[in-house]
Amino acid sequence: MSEHTSLEPWQWPDAHWQKLVDRVRAGRSLHPTHWPDGARCAVALSFDSDHDSNELRDGGKSIGRLSWGQYGSRVAVPRIQKLLARFDVRASFYVPAVVAKLYPDEQRSLTADGHEIGIHGWIHELNSVLPAKDERDLMMRAADVLEAVTGKRPVGLRTPSWDFSDSTLAIEKEMELLYDSSLMADENCYELMLEGEPSGVVEVPVEWVRDDAVYFMMNRFQSLRPYTAPTDVLDIFVREFEAAYEDGGLFQLTMHPHIIGYRSRIWILEEVIRRAQAKGDVWFATHAEVAAWSLKHAAP
Repeated sequence: MSEHTSLEPWQWPDAHWQKLVDRVRAGRSLHPTHWPDGARCAVALSFDSDHDSNELRDGGKSIGRLSWGQYGSRVAVPRIQKLLARFDVRASFYVPAVVAKLYPDEQRSLTADGHEIGIHGWIHELNSVLPAKDERDLMMRAADVLEAVTGKRPVGLRTPSWDFSDSTLAIEKEMELLYDSSLMADENCYELMLEGEPSGVVEVPVEWVRDDAVYFMMNRFQSLRPYTAPTDVLDIFVREFEAAYEDGGLFQLTMHPHIIGYRSRIWILEEVIRRAQAKGDVWFATHAEVAAWSLKHAAP
């Protein structure tokens, strides 16, 4: 236990709060000098295929919420997959190991279509509160499951909680992952620093404003209720894209099949793709491709 545990934050010596800040920090920018084939900006679409795992993590008591998760695989992913195929767009799907075991054919089908399957925990656990040995074990086993199911070793991780423990980045480095996609220090890719030293791990940053769940999530046993009209969500996403295009940067979007996949919402994704493709000079890529390109072509 730290000698400063009993102190209030405003009583900490500088060295203590500096150590907290330096655990994981944004390092050098990896904004590339150019995108492939003269594209002005990159678009990285992603889907967190949580399916049944959220309810299973919480005990698996609600059959209703398990059915909601099943909808994600039964209806939403095929609908999303069909839409992406129509526009010839590849995306990244982050899949808990338990979900990959429940729906292996889904992951194989997505892989066959050229989509990326990334690590998303074991059972959507809160990795940020796990003991280091348990977090490491679950990350390693999750990667093994995804490789066994898809035939490809995953190169990227999105933590289930969009958060890190003190051990997360060190584990990612040990696993030799190319990238992480859980943190929010920039809008373009950057290198993660581990205790003041470059880690070699690329961050493909996320943000709550570019996540469908914050606008549409529903839990009838809590106070969580959808509060934003689909047209307003489209407006937010399009404004984010237009700004990224103007800057020549990255537009990254996070969605969940069991949230975006409904008839009254899937058109948001379609419209975002339509508007981006209408520009004529936009590169649609998986998060792994964006990370690799940014790392190789970063400005000095």
